[in-house]
Amino acid sequence: MRLKQVLLCSMMWMCCVPLGAQTSKEEMFSTIEKTGGVYWAYPLDFAPQTRAPKGYKPFYVSHYGRHGSRYLIGDRDYKWLVDLFGEAHREGALSDLGEDAYQRLLKVWEEAEGHGGDLTPLGVRQHRGIAERMYAAFPEAFKGSPSISARSTVVLRCAMSMVAFGDRLKELNPNLRISYEASHKYMDYLNYHTDESNRFTSSTDGPWAEEYRKFEDVHTNPGRLIASLFKDKRFILKKVNPKEVMWGMYWVASDMQNAETKVSFYDLFQPQELFDLWQCINYRFYVGNANHADGKGIVVANAKSLLQNILDSADEAIQKGDIAATLRFGHDGNVIPLVALMQIENCNVAVDDPYEVYKVWSDFKVVPMAANVQIVFFRNEKGSADDILVKILHNEHEVHIPVQTDQFPFYKWSDVESYYRNLLK
Repeated sequence: MRLKQVLLCSMMWMCCVPLGAQTSKEEMFSTIEKTGGVYWAYPLDFAPQTRAPKGYKPFYVSHYGRHGSRYLIGDRDYKWLVDLFGEAHREGALSDLGEDAYQRLLKVWEEAEGHGGDLTPLGVRQHRGIAERMYAAFPEAFKGSPSISARSTVVLRCAMSMVAFGDRLKELNPNLRISYEASHKYMDYLNYHTDESNRFTSSTDGPWAEEYRKFEDVHTNPGRLIASLFKDKRFILKKVNPKEVMWGMYWVASDMQNAETKVSFYDLFQPQELFDLWQCINYRFYVGNANHADGKGIVVANAKSLLQNILDSADEAIQKGDIAATLRFGHDGNVIPLVALMQIENCNVAVDDPYEVYKVWSDFKVVPMAANVQIVFFRNEKGSADDILVKILHNEHEVHIPVQTDQFPFYKWSDVESYYRNLLK
C-alpha cells in the first residue's frame, strides 16, 4: 500500500511539472520573437491562481523582479548600423532589400536615439500590470495602510521599474506606505557577483571560452544575409564585417518587440539562422548566470546574499505584522541564479555541452523582460502564530521546489525556510 502511494505521488508530481524546460525548433519557429532570448517581452499567458486552503489569507509578498522591457544597452548598438547602411546607401551598395532595411533602421533610430539602456514604455506597462495582478490576487495583504519596502539597483531602468510598480499599487490603495530606495547600500544582495564567479564567467579566459568560440563560429553564418542586403562586393570587402553585421541586426530585430515603433526585421533572417544565433546567446547566459556543470555552483552562489535577505525580510514581516510586501528590482543576471539556487523547477539543471543546453534550459523561459519571483505568505488566523503557508510564483506561474508538501502549490513556511537556511549553510 505504501509503495502504491509513493508511485501515485510521483505520477502526480510529473503531471504537475510543466514541460517548460523542453524547447524545440518548432516552438521557436512558431513564435519567432522567442529567439530574442532575454529580449522576449514578458508573456501574459497565466493560469488561474489556486485558491488558498480554507481559512488561510495572504498577508505578505516577497518579490524580486527584473527591470521591464528596455532598449538595446547603448545608442552605439543602433548607430553603427545606421551609419554603415547610410554609407552603403550613399555609395549605391545596398540591394533593394538593403535599402528597405536602411529605411526601417532610420525609423527605429528616431525612437531609440538617446534611450540606450532605458526602460521602454512597454517596460513601464509590464510592471504596472504585475503590480495590479499582485494586488488583485492577494488583496488582503494590501488592505489598510501597511508599509512596503521597494529597493532597486542603481541602474536607472531598475529604479524606473520600481517606481512604475509602486505607482500602480498606490493608485489602487493610496494609503499604502511605500519607501523607495536605489542605493549602493543594497547592491551586495540586489546585484552581487563574487570574484571567483567572474573568473569563471569571463568570455576571454573562462574555462568554457574556447569551446564557446568554436560553437559560435559554427552557428554564425552571415553569407546569405549579407549578400541579400549589399549588392556591391567591393563595399562588402572593404567596409562590412559580416559576422558583426549579422549579430548587430539580430539584436535590433530581437529588441523591436520591446519598442513602440512597429517595425520588424525578422524577414531579413531565415528561422534557422535566428535559432542558431539564439543558441549561442542562450548558452552564454547559461554559463554566465545559471548552473553550468563546470562551474560547480559558484555562479549560482551569487544569489546567496539575496536569498538570505528574502528569508530575513520574511521573518521581519511575520514578526511585525504590518508589512505588505518587500519589492526588489534588478537584472536578468540576478533572477537566473536566484531561481537556480531556490531550485525552482527546471531552473537549476546542470549540463556542460553547449549543444544540449537549449534542450533543458532556455533563457526566455527563465528570464524574459520583467521576469519575477514572488513568495506569497498565507496565515490561518484561527491557527497558531507559526501556521503559515507559502506558494512560489515564477513569472506569475505556480512552481514546485524540492520541499515536501501534500497541498501543492502551498508549502509550510517552516519547511521552506528550514530547507533554504540549511542550503545557505
